[in-house]
Amino acid sequence: MFNEQKLIQHLNDGLTINPQHDNDLFETVIAIGNANRTLTQKMNTSQVSDNDIRIIMEKITGKKIDKDFRLFPPFYTDFGRNIHLGKRVFINASAHFQDQGGIYIGDDCFIGHSVVIATINHPLIPEERSTLIPQSVHLGKGVWVGSHTTILPGIHIGDNAVIGAGSVVTKDVPARNVVAGNPARVIHQTLE
Repeated sequence: MFNEQKLIQHLNDGLTINPQHDNDLFETVIAIGNANRTLTQKMNTSQVSDNDIRIIMEKITGKKIDKDFRLFPPFYTDFGRNIHLGKRVFINASAHFQDQGGIYIGDDCFIGHSVVIATINHPLIPEERSTLIPQSVHLGKGVWVGSHTTILPGIHIGDNAVIGAGSVVTKDVPARNVVAGNPARVIHQTLE
């Protein structure tokens, strides 16, 4: 198995992983995901306190989690180690984080029900489609992501922006703006 920190650096550098050529890297991604799936299953199917959830999330991410972090299970991640949470973050039920490429959530963010944050893409060429192409997603401070939103790889959302429910975010969102739709478009500028 590949060194976990080197793997995360590889992903954060935006370097691809092709299972046919980078088997050690790929197997490490799978092993970490499998271990974290056990933790998410425990959290999602047991009676757990807020403190239990925080402790499980610390194991999933490998990082200290703010005491004011709140999450309503179920929660799903297929990796877990590249989730970075600010202070006072709230994640509502059924969020799906595909975090190999890195998910950075700033202080005071609200994540609605069934939000999907994706950080991996694949080539369109069928013979190369198993290759993982990582791109991080960044949410600034005070971002509110409405229920059933999908945020695609490589997106940056500015401080205090609002994403309307059901949106598909395909491009960066300026700070203090409201976007909605598929694809998401600015519907209100410069929140005061």
